[in-house]
Amino acid sequence: MDSRCQLGEGIVWDERAQRLYWTDILSSRLWMHAPASHTTHSWDLPEPLGCLALCDDGDLLLALAKSIRIAQAPRAGAPLALRTLAALEPELGRDTRSNDGRCDRHGNFVFGTKDETGAAPPLGGFYQFSHAHGLRRLPLPPVAIPNSICFSPDGRTLYFCDTVAPRILCGDYDPDAAAVANVRVFAEVEGGKAPDGSTVDAEGFVWNAQWDGARAVRYAPDGRVDRVVAIPAGMPSCCAIGGAGFDTLYVTTAREEMDADALARAPTAGGVFALPLAAGSGRPEPRFRTS
Repeated sequence: MDSRCQLGEGIVWDERAQRLYWTDILSSRLWMHAPASHTTHSWDLPEPLGCLALCDDGDLLLALAKSIRIAQAPRAGAPLALRTLAALEPELGRDTRSNDGRCDRHGNFVFGTKDETGAAPPLGGFYQFSHAHGLRRLPLPPVAIPNSICFSPDGRTLYFCDTVAPRILCGDYDPDAAAVANVRVFAEVEGGKAPDGSTVDAEGFVWNAQWDGARAVRYAPDGRVDRVVAIPAGMPSCCAIGGAGFDTLYVTTAREEMDADALARAPTAGGVFALPLAAGSGRPEPRFRTS
């Protein structure tokens, strides 16, 4: 999909509607694409959209820069109807904004906030948002650029990273208590490249988009590299597995940090790239529980 996002991110596959959603954070825009009909649509938003999740009732949960909102089931050609659920770090103003996030396997949304100031220690944090408890901060260290948030098939291991460090971490996750324990290194990223968004496939392997590595890497549950897939253009930023047979790896990319010469050589940078996988490689995206 030749969307040419400045900062494409947060991609998810809706298996019910057979379509993709993703965000261009820097353009404050939500994108949607239906592969079967080859149709694409986008909506302008009042704030940058860091990440999103499918809801169990067909709506979308949006983590905008400074607020969490519900978007009523999007329809191409119709405006988005938004409803605010919570403010996000209002005391920090523009010093932070939402970044990466995904639903856990228990109906809660887990996401992080990005430090926009370069402070030491950083100002960002990790959160869980749920219908039952609202917004709860996870007991994890401050973070500069939270990424790689995804969950093991049993929902009890949380994967995450701070993109400024070339490693992916994991911890034992308790969704009811919004607790994370026994934090440890899951995988060191080869070549010191920057880990970005991740997803977990049907076998429990972690796919990670690597921002400055022109690749998506599949890691086994023990952290070893299983497969490396080259991304042809742009800065890889996030992954999802979808398609009618869960047989396609979708990777968002960005044009950010590319100069004019690099963009001339790679005009499709910022698009979403689709790479073939074996049938049944993915599983349905967890959905936010609205009640």
